[in-house]
Amino acid sequence: MALDVLPIAALVESPVSPASTLGPFRSVDYARVPDEPRCELLYGRFYLSPSPPPLHQLVVRILCRRLEDAAGPGGGIVLPAPLDTALSDHTVVQPDILYITAERSSIVREQRIEGAPDLVIEVLSPSTARRDRGEKLRAYAESGVREYWLADVAARHIEFLVNQDAQFRVVLPLDGVYRSEVFPEIVLDLVNLWNEVERRTPRSS
Repeated sequence: MALDVLPIAALVESPVSPASTLGPFRSVDYARVPDEPRCELLYGRFYLSPSPPPLHQLVVRILCRRLEDAAGPGGGIVLPAPLDTALSDHTVVQPDILYITAERSSIVREQRIEGAPDLVIEVLSPSTARRDRGEKLRAYAESGVREYWLADVAARHIEFLVNQDAQFRVVLPLDGVYRSEVFPEIVLDLVNLWNEVERRTPRSS
């Protein structure tokens, strides 16, 4: 079944000024959309999710492994995209990486995540950065995601955001190391992280 047969109009890029009202689509409509092309449902509107570049995926894998090393011993769950994550009836997303504490593992269902993960990481791509900083940031804050990381591969930088009263505030690393104030088990050495990314980045001949 093709995407336009449903019929559903999917946006490629978020508008500069987000709509103030909900779009017409809901979770039941999302369930009828084929797996390809990948898309997300944000505030009742569909958005295409283009295939990410290799460097994006490399950073996702490295961050997943580091989160596993930190959170795994305590029973936390680290999962990469693609994985449907239903934040509400009008918003179903596929975060690049999500972390769920052992205490909240019940939101992991057979087919998808039902509810807000504890931590979400989006690795920015040119085609999705506006969405990650716009509609998705708002959706994560309103749904109760406790921490949100925005990883900018080109700038070798991660913005760490902590949820406070349904709004995110920035938390800065200290001496090149980020220690989560929400999840004490998570400590990220940023110098070491980006050195590994640099070391493992394929070089053009």
